[in-house]
Amino acid sequence: MSDPTRPHGPKIIAIANQKGGVGKTTTTINLGAALAEAGAKVLIVDLDPQGNASTGLGIEADDREFTTYELILEEIELGRVIQTTANENLSIIPATVDLSSADMELISNEKRSFLLHDALRQPAMDDYDLDFILIDCPPSLNLLTVNAMVAAHSVLVPLQSEFFALEGLSQLMLTIREVRQTANPELRIEGVVLTMYDGRNNLSSQVEQDARDNLGELVFQTRIPRNVRVSEAPSFAMPVISYDSTSKGAQAYRDLAIELMQNQSRAAA
Repeated sequence: MSDPTRPHGPKIIAIANQKGGVGKTTTTINLGAALAEAGAKVLIVDLDPQGNASTGLGIEADDREFTTYELILEEIELGRVIQTTANENLSIIPATVDLSSADMELISNEKRSFLLHDALRQPAMDDYDLDFILIDCPPSLNLLTVNAMVAAHSVLVPLQSEFFALEGLSQLMLTIREVRQTANPELRIEGVVLTMYDGRNNLSSQVEQDARDNLGELVFQTRIPRNVRVSEAPSFAMPVISYDSTSKGAQAYRDLAIELMQNQSRAAA
């Protein structure tokens, strides 16, 4: 299904953290929208059975006839699963709760860790001329997350600015290391982005200091603030950049997109 002779395709980034409620889906949606606003062509792959990224981009449940489930397990044509969104340059492969059974079905497949990798590298992907593919991983280190890491060039980790934030990161790092050793030697950590940051709160400052002390340059300079507009936007089925373009949350995601693209430029130099 995949073609090793294809030229260099889009940059594939898995957005992962096995802890729930850290801003993973919010970061996927809003970073994708910010990259698209900057002119990049972006595809979001909703790999979370909750389907929150799909809902947050306005894809109604009734409109999800073909999803990541069919993409991975049934090798369906890309044109049947990729949907456009209200945001120019931003498309999505949606998810439904059907994906929750994928782990059990993948176990018996000898290529179980490589199915998403192959699906995202099929020749038909060239027709979309994508710059970035962002994979919204489920909040667990299961076979779906492993599929995302095998498919990805890098992993971006949202880190909530709360007590015990760094706990659990060690397990994620071990999983990344294991995937690198066994299936994807080129996988690297794109960076750690602090989410729900409150500069008036000493705890947020302490979490940031701990993160930078432990992870150094892996921590993005951009911090995503705790912002009511960011929290409200999903209920209107749109990214915060569309919901309130001038909000602090929208500007933070623009800054993150710029920092990410600058990192890509430096890495390519």
